[in-house]
Amino acid sequence: MIYEVANAAAPGRLLAMEGNSMSTANGSDRLHGLDAVRGYALMLGIVYHATMSFLPGPQFWPVIDTHRSLFLSGVFFVSHMFRMTTFFLIAGFFGHMAVEKRGVAAFVKDRTKRIALPLVVGWPILFAAIVGASIYGAYVASGHMPTMQEHAAAVAHAPTPPPLAFPLTHLWFLYLLLWLYAATLGLRALVLRFDAQGRIRASADAVVASVVESPLAPLALGVPTMLVFLFGGPWRQWFGVQTPDSSLIPNAEAAVAYFTAFGFGWLLHRQGGLLNILSRRWPLYLALALGLTGACLATAGVAPLLTLAKPGWPTAAYAACYAVATWSWTFAMIGLALKHLSNESPMRRYIADSSYWLYLIHLPIVMVLQAMVARLDAPAEVKILIVLGVAFPLMFASYQLMVRRTFIGAILNGRRAAPKSQKASRKSARLPAHPEPAE
Repeated sequence: MIYEVANAAAPGRLLAMEGNSMSTANGSDRLHGLDAVRGYALMLGIVYHATMSFLPGPQFWPVIDTHRSLFLSGVFFVSHMFRMTTFFLIAGFFGHMAVEKRGVAAFVKDRTKRIALPLVVGWPILFAAIVGASIYGAYVASGHMPTMQEHAAAVAHAPTPPPLAFPLTHLWFLYLLLWLYAATLGLRALVLRFDAQGRIRASADAVVASVVESPLAPLALGVPTMLVFLFGGPWRQWFGVQTPDSSLIPNAEAAVAYFTAFGFGWLLHRQGGLLNILSRRWPLYLALALGLTGACLATAGVAPLLTLAKPGWPTAAYAACYAVATWSWTFAMIGLALKHLSNESPMRRYIADSSYWLYLIHLPIVMVLQAMVARLDAPAEVKILIVLGVAFPLMFASYQLMVRRTFIGAILNGRRAAPKSQKASRKSARLPAHPEPAE
């Protein structure tokens, strides 16, 4: 089964890369390294949300724990720097692969099923579950069910909602993907219509190649994000890119940062051999990421800070460090995976296959477990291990029993080939075996 990092629906392929071309090798055509990045990036998102009840300082999460942790605050900070940029880069990479392989019409149909349908069907169910988990968290914190007066007071002190406010929750990534697909396909259509000689495409390929071949690639790709931090409106610098989860109009930071990542991934697939450079340079990019992240934490502090950034050179320097660190982490993680995780692994394959479902359902489960441990007299680091130690087995079990070989799995991940045992029994019974094609 082949599916994309952004929507668990695009091919991950193991390719021999020479120059700027890609070809299959070793009897396999799956990029196991990118499968690993996809699966672990989504799992990191679950850990990211699990840290939020333990953050010190001002509280902005529905579940508030009695114990806080600067270490988990650091985990929150660092994971937010790069996980979604990595996510959308690989989404663009496999999005281009899918369009080239299947054509635009088939691509749109596929994304409607695997992105739009889970968003429309899953949102009301998950939103209701999140509201219920929030109420339970408030009950644990106060010892009583929230009253109408408390709700009214919370609403009165809430910040002014943005235009077209809508609680997308953690499903915002599906909504933003639809925007990115539409914008990219529109640009693609214009280029194909007015660039019959391929000059624009050749120029774009040259720019992408020169960027990736340069050791300063994270700086070049970080410029758009740095500029939107400084000139895109009020910015809470400790939190980096503001999550676009509260409006049907993506905020400027998310739109610029994630479209840059998606578009770069889209163009990178045209010259897949450039991935070899990331594979070789991952130690350099990891060292750069660690250094710049340390500089950011030294400037902003480890504890969350809700205040808005003030104009000036210190803010500009922080924005530059943060943006370059984001791309350094992204290149380091992708390069590391391509270098050391390119062998076939049944465990990593299973994680990759299940990761989309786990990410969809995780938030209310994690919130309920956070509330259940909130009053325990134990360090925050122990509590988060309890939360994750219970949440992951539950979610993996739900995937195995409810999704993996059901119609839900067919929608999210594509149809799976029949197990080998079933194929063998069919053959021995001399019945025609017609397993569903793997995607």
